[in-house]
Amino acid sequence: MTILGTDAPTVVAVCGSRRDASKTKVVLRAALAAARDRGADTRLVDLDAYDLPPFDADAPDVGDATTLREVVAGADAVLLGTPNYHGSYSGVLKNALDYLGRDEFGGKTVGLVEVAGGRFPGSALAHLRTVARTLNAWTLPVEVAVPSSHSTVRADGIADDDVAERVEALGTDVVEYARVDDHPRYRAASTAGD
Repeated sequence: MTILGTDAPTVVAVCGSRRDASKTKVVLRAALAAARDRGADTRLVDLDAYDLPPFDADAPDVGDATTLREVVAGADAVLLGTPNYHGSYSGVLKNALDYLGRDEFGGKTVGLVEVAGGRFPGSALAHLRTVARTLNAWTLPVEVAVPSSHSTVRADGIADDDVAERVEALGTDVVEYARVDDHPRYRAASTAGD
């Protein structure tokens, strides 16, 4: 059950990796499994399956852009997952986010995941948090940075128990705080001055 009632929220995870053996995808699937265990309807957006040419503001509706917007707009909460590429998030995720905006993210709960080959992930999370806030989304305070992905994440799941627990907690939190814009306490606070 969510904090907002008994109807199942929809959680969409957008995967910023196009690799066939994507460790980011493995981590997002684990978070979505935890969200399903909390009663959410879930969907993984594999950007490799979407036709999204490099974003051109003069042609914003090419390829699968409209489908991507509909999927994200229909979610009550979104997980953004990315590999760490040169200290930031992936170009494929940046391109997808360029097709999206406040109409899709405004007031929405967003959870963040970064998967790194090295031992010190975190910078991509900071960059994604800035993007989410710019789009008027509510980012969860707890995010997941997965270090040393070559040994931490396997094709069949997450090998490190601490990381697995953090991913599960993120999947749970994204459901608990889904639809935060409609939460009675938030709504009461935002209308108190009316």
